[in-house]
Amino acid sequence: MQIKSRPMGEYQTNCYIVTINDKDFIVDPGIGATQWVVENAKNPAAILNTHGHFDHVWSNAELQKILNIPIIIHEKDAFLLQEEQFGISMPKSKPDIVVTNEEPINIEGETVTFLHFPGHTPGCCAIDFGEFWCSGDFIFKGSIGRVDFPYSDSNAMKESLRRFKTIPYDKPVYPGHGEPTTIAQEQKYVDYWLRAI
Repeated sequence: MQIKSRPMGEYQTNCYIVTINDKDFIVDPGIGATQWVVENAKNPAAILNTHGHFDHVWSNAELQKILNIPIIIHEKDAFLLQEEQFGISMPKSKPDIVVTNEEPINIEGETVTFLHFPGHTPGCCAIDFGEFWCSGDFIFKGSIGRVDFPYSDSNAMKESLRRFKTIPYDKPVYPGHGEPTTIAQEQKYVDYWLRAI
């Protein structure tokens, strides 16, 4: 398993290409991601969105058309792919698969699991690839996703953080912005964030 990343656009949103057994999974193709993805994903299998904010999904439609691969997102964020956000008209896209639970999803013989951590958005997820997470805007290195956006929910974020604190294992975490971290490292800060929200 390999992971490549590049920060995209004004908000430096991390786009990831996760390669498992020569199959490439594109996570959160944001603004300007298309060329980099096309050049680096040799055997693309799917586009995986951790959530529906424009800076994570901007290149969805273009890559879906070019690569002819499915878009997968949690059902509670699917509507965001069709909605103007923050006064910005982004290219609209439609998911081929909407995640409704945390059952592993089989994609061309490989499995990924969308772990639902609402709060930043209703369908915000960390995608578990087995060896590591791509956490989107739920957990960052030393920080968490904002809860003052439209459709954010501070109470849901608190519940997600409480659940996150009980995760009984450690793995690397690749967030939607900034540098990698680990589950155990960020669990240390949960109580602080619960007080701060």
